[in-house]
Amino acid sequence: MPAFPPRQLAKALAGLHPELFIVGPEDLEGRHPGEHPDNFKGGVMAQPATAAAAAALVAWCGEHGVAIVPQGGLTGLVGGNVSRPGEVILSSARLNRIIAIHADEMTVEVEAGVTLAALQQAIAAHGLMTGIDLGSRGSATIGGMVSTNAGGILAFRNGVMRHRVLGLEAVLPSGAVLSDLTRVVKVSAGPDLKHLPIGGEGAFGFVTKVVLKLDIQRPAKATAFIGVADAAAALAVIGHFRSLAGITLEAAEMMWPRYIRDHAALKGFDLSWLEDGAAALLIEVSAETVEAATAALEQGLESLWEPTGLQGGLIAQSLDQARKFWDLREDSGFYYANLPGAPSFDIAVPPTFLDAYVAGLSARLHAVGPGYDAYVYGHIADGNLHLTVIRPGPVREEELRAIEAAIYTGIAQAGGSFSAEHGVGLEKRHAYLTFGNPVKQALARTLKQAIDPNGIFNPAKVPF
Repeated sequence: MPAFPPRQLAKALAGLHPELFIVGPEDLEGRHPGEHPDNFKGGVMAQPATAAAAAALVAWCGEHGVAIVPQGGLTGLVGGNVSRPGEVILSSARLNRIIAIHADEMTVEVEAGVTLAALQQAIAAHGLMTGIDLGSRGSATIGGMVSTNAGGILAFRNGVMRHRVLGLEAVLPSGAVLSDLTRVVKVSAGPDLKHLPIGGEGAFGFVTKVVLKLDIQRPAKATAFIGVADAAAALAVIGHFRSLAGITLEAAEMMWPRYIRDHAALKGFDLSWLEDGAAALLIEVSAETVEAATAALEQGLESLWEPTGLQGGLIAQSLDQARKFWDLREDSGFYYANLPGAPSFDIAVPPTFLDAYVAGLSARLHAVGPGYDAYVYGHIADGNLHLTVIRPGPVREEELRAIEAAIYTGIAQAGGSFSAEHGVGLEKRHAYLTFGNPVKQALARTLKQAIDPNGIFNPAKVPF
């Protein structure tokens, strides 16, 4: 039994701080838990409206030995938000203000609970963009994106969240507030400790504010769907458009044959233009005008058609058609209706290694069992692949370990990562211990012990 059952814990926290709102078990009961059914299992949620309120909660939990599970938009895919009875959920829902947009310097200060879509909308009025984008933009919060070091569509050009954060504020496990809200790129004043919560998955504290650098918005875009034989051909196309003066490559997403064929059939999308056995490359470019962007796509694809062996292509003739192209990529969970609980993975390898990896993956999966295959798609320009095994779950542990071995073999040796942008959470614990670097693991445990000696922040997730 937990030291504080949920109702008793909610009662003990009531009145702790005037800017701390407590949601008890009855009120959580009817709420949608997000991506994991056990996210609200703890039964008690604390919603601070200020860092001081969050600090008061953390200090109380430290004194009483109550574990804390930080939560943002509940879009995490690896169980990093799962809570258990006796734990208190620390939600950023009320930390939802855009504090200041510094348009002239292209920075913004926001609270952790602001969604990516809300921030994008607010800064668009200033002709600015976040420089990072995700399919879950409507629910993903800035604090959650920091905590998982989110990547997404623009990472090949702008880096991941770690490269966008200039400063942050976080409540540490001691209850102290780390305030490092710098708004400059150049900081050479000792170790840059703000990087510890970035990608820490809530294990080192609770992010409350973030300063992000912004980019100029480029709304004049053109979109094309192209058939390619393999990743090498796709990378040749990408390289061409990245080299053009006056043109910016905004996106490059690849869907391997099984994924694009099955998804298009489900959506009633006409693929008669795509040759059999071809993969689909979705690219988007921007220029000074839509006409210039469209012309660059047309001329580029014409010049690339024979040298790269392109296998069909469409250029969107309207925003609606472009959205339909994007829907095939971003509505990527289409297969779960027929494959509930299918094992999914999120890996990254150097882009030039993609073809060898995918070919080897198919062979390794076939060795696990007859008919084993995977839906493969992802951010090809930075080598980030999303993989879902075509098999309903849950699978037996022995079988899952064989699947993991098939997925992860060769990744580290190629200079890649077993987890690219979703984090470790609960689901990747075994992979972290098996395929992660042991020296890095030991150093992470040392840091965790120093900062959170009682292990109250997000226990049983990343296995420190």
